[in-house]
Amino acid sequence: MNKLISIALLVLGGILLAYGLNANDSVGSGFSRFFTGAPTDKAIWLIIGGSAALLVGLGGLFSGRRST
Repeated sequence: MNKLISIALLVLGGILLAYGLNANDSVGSGFSRFFTGAPTDKAIWLIIGGSAALLVGLGGLFSGRRST
């Protein structure tokens, strides 16, 4: 995987994760947690997407083709 793409995925993953954690602490998510016991779907998907992008970006950075 190209290093530039891996770095872009790391940045995108960090942004998505930050938005997801922020959405998890929102008023709407608080109401959802009060009535259903779970945060909103948007917060969950942002956290999952951010985590996945971070993992793929890290994997791309550390598992590259090595030239000898």
